Amino acid sequence: MTVQAQQQRPIRLASVVGVVLVAALAAIYMVSQTLRNSIGVIAPNLAAEIGLSAGQLGLLSSVFFIAFASAQVPLGVALDRFGPKLCMLACTAIAVTGAGLFAAAATPAGLIFARVLIGLGCSCYLMAPLAFYARRFPPERFATLAGIQLGIGTIGTMVATAPLAFSTAAIGWRMTFLLMAGGMLVTGALVAFAVPSDRGGAELARHERLRENLAGTLAALRTPSVARLFLMHLAGYSGFVLIVGLWGGPYLTHHYGYGLKERGDLLLLAAGGQALGVVLYGPMERWLGSHKIPVLVGSGSTAALLLLLAAFGTLPLGALVVWLLALGVLSAYSPVLIGHGKTLFPPALIGRGMTLLNIGTMAGVFLSQTVTGIIIDLFPAAPDGAYPLSAYRLVFALQSAWITLALVPYFWTDDPLHRK
Repeated sequence: MTVQAQQQRPIRLASVVGVVLVAALAAIYMVSQTLRNSIGVIAPNLAAEIGLSAGQLGLLSSVFFIAFASAQVPLGVALDRFGPKLCMLACTAIAVTGAGLFAAAATPAGLIFARVLIGLGCSCYLMAPLAFYARRFPPERFATLAGIQLGIGTIGTMVATAPLAFSTAAIGWRMTFLLMAGGMLVTGALVAFAVPSDRGGAELARHERLRENLAGTLAALRTPSVARLFLMHLAGYSGFVLIVGLWGGPYLTHHYGYGLKERGDLLLLAAGGQALGVVLYGPMERWLGSHKIPVLVGSGSTAALLLLLAAFGTLPLGALVVWLLALGVLSAYSPVLIGHGKTLFPPALIGRGMTLLNIGTMAGVFLSQTVTGIIIDLFPAAPDGAYPLSAYRLVFALQSAWITLALVPYFWTDDPLHRK
């Protein structure tokens, strides 16, 4: 048996080798999710120590997502040319460097540059494992493996709330980022030792990929309903990340008076709700015989929750707890939206089509966070640096409107599952 044949032999999920490599791939994705959502809880600390304006805070959080999105097309080429393992190891070096520079940064420009590196470094930890699973595990295991990857990733989002707040209070945000850099380095080493090299169709990629990738991307863009689905990707995920990943921390401090620990605990509710929601949404497309129904319900409910907070401004603690839990659960429809996108593309275009939609997801967060930071800066801040409640209410209302505008054309998207 040749080395290439050995590399392509299917791996059984129940085997020791299968368990260890899936654990390694899920662990590095979990750390990347912590880095992705790490600004929200510590935003007031960064603003106070580095002197960041609201616009700079929005840009600081959002540049991760535009860097992530910009890497997706070249990442698709690299995955085919060099294989998932080499891509993840290269990205690990970039992410570790970015986290280290973030910990050492003393200026807004230094923080933003480091955050760009973190975004580039974290850009492959979902697509590369999914590509590996598709190549090396039996096809009937792909959905299970994708669910494991996404599910464990939500633990990383939870770590970016109360645990991150605890660590920041104990050792400071700079040492905390050094610890996260160490975590990324350790999980990168796990990938290096546990995940076999797999270059897949490297020979074909070497001769045809650049030309064929462009043609395939254009073909994916012309797929019926893809523009409507792209709009939903732009709006959907950004609603949750707007709260947990950016403005939730400042909002809870400025208008409830909560400190680092309290805002970490409260945002943990939303992150925990998201983890629960991923599990609940998973089988809905099969139960309902439709991708669109769960997405329409989830996006509509998310828009309604944001509009509710915009209308009232603040809520009693009990209602706020329920609101945060509901936001996490109801906005967790991304797996169904991803599944919907997969059904629109023929097999030859699935990789490029899914990458295209993933660009929409990340670009949407970039736009949402950048624009809302600019909007908040239009309002005069209080002497203590607090942003006015009217600024937050406008931001929540605009995000609600954005999701609503996206779900209207999504209603007319083709749903192949519904036709069966």
